[in-house]
Amino acid sequence: MIPPRRHLPSLSGLLALEAVDRLGTATAAAAELNLTPGAISRALQEVEAQLGVTLLIRDRQRLRLTPAARGYVADARRALGVLGQAALRLRAGDGGQSLSLAILPAFGMHWLAPRLRDFRAAHPGVALTLTTRLRPFDMEAEGFDAAIHYGRADWPGAEHLLLMEEEVQAVCAPALLPASVSGPGDLLALPLLQIESRTGDWGRWFAAQGMAGQRPGGMLFDQFATMQQAAVHGLGVALLPTFLIAEEMAAGRLVPAWGGAVRAAGSYWLVWPKGVPLRPAMEAFRGWIAAQADVVGPEGLEPPTKAL
Repeated sequence: MIPPRRHLPSLSGLLALEAVDRLGTATAAAAELNLTPGAISRALQEVEAQLGVTLLIRDRQRLRLTPAARGYVADARRALGVLGQAALRLRAGDGGQSLSLAILPAFGMHWLAPRLRDFRAAHPGVALTLTTRLRPFDMEAEGFDAAIHYGRADWPGAEHLLLMEEEVQAVCAPALLPASVSGPGDLLALPLLQIESRTGDWGRWFAAQGMAGQRPGGMLFDQFATMQQAAVHGLGVALLPTFLIAEEMAAGRLVPAWGGAVRAAGSYWLVWPKGVPLRPAMEAFRGWIAAQADVVGPEGLEPPTKAL
C-alpha cells in the first residue's frame, strides 16, 4: 500500500539528497544531475520542509547527513534502484523475458555455464545477464532477479533453493607430494593454500581426519581459480571443491594429497528476493535449475514446459 502523498518527497529532492550523500557538496551533486547548485539547495530545503526533519549539517563548503538521514537515504537509494530497473525493463518491452543473475565465478564457470545451453534451447526468448558477485548484497537495489549463494540458507530477505552440497578434497601437484605420506599430519609440513573467505576449512578438514584442534595458516587467495592454478604449479596443497578439479585430476595435474573428499561447511543455493512477484523468465529459470539440481522448488513447482 502506497503511503499518503504528504509522506512522499519529490523525486528531484530524493535524487539531490542521494547525490549529496555520495558526493559531499551541492556543487558536485549539481554537476552529476545537470542542475545548478541553487536548484540542488532548493530541492534539499523542500525535502526537509516536507518531512519536517533536519537532514543535513552544513559545514563550510560540505554537506553532511545527520545519522537519521543516512538511514533514510539508504532506504531511498534502494527504492530508486528498484524504480530505475523497472523503468529499464518497461522501456525494453521484454514482457518479463530478461533475467539478471549474480553468480559466484567458480560455480558459474564449472557448474552453471556447461548447463546453460540446455536452458537457452528450452527458453530461447530469455535475455540472460550474468554478473559476478563474491559476497551477499541487496538484490532489489542492484536490480538482480536472483543470485547464487554459498553458505547456509541465511541470505536476509530471500527465498532459498538448495542446488548442491559441496565436498572438498586436499590436492596438490604430483611433484610436491613426498614419496611417502603416512597420515594427514604429514600435510602440516607442506605449504597450505586457502581461500580468504574460508580460513576455517583446513581446521575442519583435519578434524574430519581425526586431528581436531588444528588451525594451520597458509597462502591466501580470493578466488578458487587462482588457488587451483597455484596448486597445479606446485605452490602448495589446496582444498578444492570436487566439481572444480575433475579435469585436472583426470589429466594428472593434481593428485590427492591424503584421503578422499569430505563434506564442506556450506552449500550452493539459488536465492531471490522474498515477497517480490516472479517475472516469467525467473519462474522459468527457477524451474529449470531445480531440475538440473534434481530438486523441487519451495512451492513444489515442477519445471515449466512452456518456452519463453
